[in-house]
Amino acid sequence: KDIYETSIFEACGYKWRLCLHPNGNQNKNVKEHLSLYLVISETNSLPQGWSVNVIFRFFLYDQIRDKYLTIEDAKVTGKRFHAMKTAWGFDQFIALKTFNDTSNGYLINDDCVLGAEVYVCQEKSRGNVERLSMIKGATLCKNTWKIENFTKLEKASLKECLESEPFPAGDHKWIVRLYPNGFGDGKGNSVSLYLVLAESSSLPAGRTVYADFTLRLMNQANQKIIQFKGNYWFSASKEFSGWPKFLLHNYLGLLKDNFTIEAEVTVMGVVDKLP
Repeated sequence: KDIYETSIFEACGYKWRLCLHPNGNQNKNVKEHLSLYLVISETNSLPQGWSVNVIFRFFLYDQIRDKYLTIEDAKVTGKRFHAMKTAWGFDQFIALKTFNDTSNGYLINDDCVLGAEVYVCQEKSRGNVERLSMIKGATLCKNTWKIENFTKLEKASLKECLESEPFPAGDHKWIVRLYPNGFGDGKGNSVSLYLVLAESSSLPAGRTVYADFTLRLMNQANQKIIQFKGNYWFSASKEFSGWPKFLLHNYLGLLKDNFTIEAEVTVMGVVDKLP
């Protein structure tokens, strides 16, 4: 994955995220380095013409020696965040060669720990510290779900949605959820289709799971009718992602009465909040 973003944390009354480019910021042609940025979030709630002067520093945890590498602007003059500049940081945060060398303690068993400290108008607030576990050699997992007598399901009023049997991907269980008569914006005019993180309520507090996924419909001749690809940070409060208008009812004739739903899921990373 080119970019990882942490969940939102608050500092001095503002909302922030950390944005990590594991292979360097491609937009700035950065190579052989990690790029890391502090990003101000939820700016729609700020007054018109807003600007925030910020001094910040980043931390990278040495898991062997139990200490943090601290990186900050040498001039310590602060950076001005505003509507046209919502991110500041370091294009070359640390060399990949240094980061990947396990003897340095920054990346152990594909786990790294990043932190941030943010100062706004002389007020100090310690940001959240999260552990991002990037899954090396992430594996694509595929599941097939056969649907029969769809016409009857569509007309049935007792079942608003149908769910596949749980299937594994990346140490987690997933299900596909189908709304024959639509859900949300697709209600009454579409077939809605979603990927759901099963048993999300049992996740450790603060955990989010990042996954790339594809959902597709195949007819009886095993021909692809339609597919969509997406990615999402799944969590206990955001357990599903998909498309309310996956297939408009006008095109139901393409499915006939029996068809197959294929789901391909690749879990790319997991973030845990540290105490």
